[in-house]
Amino acid sequence: MSVLVDTSIWVEYLRSGNFSEKLDFFIDENLIVTNDLILAELVPFLKVRNQKKLISLLRNIRRLDLFIDWNQIIDYQYKCLKNGINGVGIPDLIIAQNAIQNECELFSQDNHFFLMRDILNFNIQR
Repeated sequence: MSVLVDTSIWVEYLRSGNFSEKLDFFIDENLIVTNDLILAELVPFLKVRNQKKLISLLRNIRRLDLFIDWNQIIDYQYKCLKNGINGVGIPDLIIAQNAIQNECELFSQDNHFFLMRDILNFNIQR
């Protein structure tokens, strides 16, 4: 099992240590993966804070390739809207698609993912 750690978890972990027990376990067990979208959300802020070592550590996490199937993204958004789930951004749909394609569990605190999980059929934990 691999665990795709969403930006929301990383931000809380780095800011206040929230989710440290679970994330530390995933790190120790070498279960975490990332992708370029998540890194693109994190790294610029870390660069502003001159966090070179942390950036290097994040970039050394096994990275999942992003194969964006835009027709599927459109279908995901349609399914969300049809089920009353509004305001889901394209980046969140891409992250969900990436987790599904790679059969990963998603670790997030973003409510959009919890609302989408049964509709799009993926595993998530908080």
